[in-house]
Amino acid sequence: MSVLPVLSSCRSVVERSRFVHVDPLTVSRFLDSRPHLLIPPLHVGPAPYHYFDGTGITAEWLFVVDTINHCFWPDIGSPRWEVSYREELLSGYWALAASLKRAMEEGVAVHRAETLATLDGETLASIFRGRGTIPLFRERLENLRDAGRILLERFQGSFLHLLEESGYSAVELVQLLATTFPSFRDIALYQGEAVHFYKRAQLLVMDLWCTFGAASWGRFADIAALTAFADYKLPQVLRHLGILSYAPDLAERIDSLIPVPAGSPEEVEIRAATIWGVEWLRQALVARGDPAISAQLDNWLWTLGQEDTYRQKPYHRTRTIYY
Repeated sequence: MSVLPVLSSCRSVVERSRFVHVDPLTVSRFLDSRPHLLIPPLHVGPAPYHYFDGTGITAEWLFVVDTINHCFWPDIGSPRWEVSYREELLSGYWALAASLKRAMEEGVAVHRAETLATLDGETLASIFRGRGTIPLFRERLENLRDAGRILLERFQGSFLHLLEESGYSAVELVQLLATTFPSFRDIALYQGEAVHFYKRAQLLVMDLWCTFGAASWGRFADIAALTAFADYKLPQVLRHLGILSYAPDLAERIDSLIPVPAGSPEEVEIRAATIWGVEWLRQALVARGDPAISAQLDNWLWTLGQEDTYRQKPYHRTRTIYY
């Protein structure tokens, strides 16, 4: 069975890391302090604020969501982007999902490649209407237009044909997304070597698997091959749990909300440490007779990150289209 290059390339970073520390001992100490830790199973079925009609249109819609699922935090002094949907005020990812679901309900067929390829700024601004402005608006518009064009040129205008080409292999779909769509090509350089993260590509696979209950358009038998999805919320939670730690200078920069440049050694080390912190946690749980897959652990940690308890110290600020 083919494997993703994420773990191997990130392991090389962790072994040489200067700014971020994570190792199996910190994971073991954490588990020793939580002897009755229960990891909730992955939610199966449509998520809140997701469009769902049980057909391939839902799969196409999920592709659109994860094409632009990145970077929601506002600049200091700027208002947070928020969307009102059915009398609820939403922010971050849920605001994105609700915006794209609302568009479908209003007759804007965002799942269609033809719509994406010809999308203009005025239409996208209407889709994202709310309080404040979504960050990286121009980049999101370009990524959606590129996605539509590539679907039309290579996949007969539908994400479903890309799924078919992958053979419903999680690994193959991630690789296909990363090699075909520039916005999914989540690869960094560290000391001259390529480091693969594939955050949004892997997340799309999990979204499909969960939404369709591992059946039809989500029937990936190799879902366990996914790693964690390296973003900015997971390292915040891992730091709170004591699994991940920063060198004093980096910790001060992050706590002061000073941006960490995309592609910098510090940023690559944070993401690589996140991948391996979750992987060592997974291995330790398996050894203790409590098997879990990385996607399950990722979802658990991300959910913890929505609670104020795990926000006592800020997440690192990196402005990027990859997470």
